[in-house]
Amino acid sequence: MLRRRFIQSVGAVGALGVAGCLGGNDRRGNSGMALSGGSDATGSSDTNGGVSGDLTLATATTAYDTGLLDVLHEGFTERYGVRVKTLVQGTGAALRTAADGDADVVITHARRAEDEFLRAGHGINRRGLMHNDFLVVGPEDDPAGIEAVGNDPLAAFETISEADSLFLSRGDNSGTHIRERLLWDRCGADPTERWYQATGDGMGDTLRQADRRGAYTLVDRGTYHVMADSTSLVSYVEGPLGGGPDILLNEYAVIPTNPARHEVNYPVAMAYVGYLTGREGQEIIRDFGETTLFVPDALDDDPSFDQYRPESDE
Repeated sequence: MLRRRFIQSVGAVGALGVAGCLGGNDRRGNSGMALSGGSDATGSSDTNGGVSGDLTLATATTAYDTGLLDVLHEGFTERYGVRVKTLVQGTGAALRTAADGDADVVITHARRAEDEFLRAGHGINRRGLMHNDFLVVGPEDDPAGIEAVGNDPLAAFETISEADSLFLSRGDNSGTHIRERLLWDRCGADPTERWYQATGDGMGDTLRQADRRGAYTLVDRGTYHVMADSTSLVSYVEGPLGGGPDILLNEYAVIPTNPARHEVNYPVAMAYVGYLTGREGQEIIRDFGETTLFVPDALDDDPSFDQYRPESDE
C-alpha cells in the first residue's frame, strides 16, 4: 500500500512509463495522472450503498485521449460522489500497474494480454465495454500505393514493406502495437529494415510524427478522428466500421483488479464497472462524438458469458 500511495501521489512519471500524450493539447499535465470529480468528492457509505473512497483507473491511451472518459467520469462522480484517478498508459503498462496492485480497475484493448492477466489471477469479472476499429493511415501522396489494395490490411502492410516506405510503430506494447505486430506476422513481412521505426510514444504523438515525416502507421478510429484537424494523414484501410475485415476490430474491456490478490477498492471498482456497462454509461458511449468513435457492447439481449474468462486455456 505504501508503494501504491507513492505512485498515486507523484503521478507515476518514471515508474509507469506513461505514453500517449497529445502534445500541447495533453489534458493530463506533466504527471500522466488525470483527476475527475471535485477534490472534495469523497463518497458516502450512507448515501451510496457502501461505495466510498477514490478509484484508481489504469487505462489505454486510446480510450482516454478522445475525451470519452472525462464524460463518463463526470456522470460516475455525480452518481456516486467518487473521484476517479486516471493513470493513462498503453494496455501493457496498464495491466502491469494493476498486476502490481496499483490500480483498482483497468480499461484495455488487447484480448490476449487481458487473458494472461486473468489467468495469472490479477483480474476478475472482465466485461466487454465497447469497440471501434483500426485504420491504416499515411501521407496524401501515398508513396507505397496502398490505396490500390482496398480494405486489405495485410496487402497494405506487404505493399509498404516491398516499397521500403517509412512506417512508424508505437513500439510500446500497447493494444495498438500488439495488433500491428499481429498484422506483420500474418502478412509474412519482416519489419526489421530501416523503413520500420518505433516511436516509443503514444498514439497522438505517433500520428504527429507520421504526418511530419510522411510515414504510414496503424491508428484507432477514435484518436484519428479527434486529431483530424491536426494532421493531413489519409485513411487508406479501415476495419469493420468502414466495411473492412474483422482483423481490424478493436474491442475494449473493463476489468477490476482481484481483491483476493491485491489490496484494492473492489466495491468502488464494481460500481464503476456497473456504471460503464449500464444503460447510462452505454448511452454516453453511443452518443459521444460528432461521428461514431465507439460502439457500446455491454447492453445485449443475448450476452456472451465467455467474456468473463480467458478465451482459451492456451
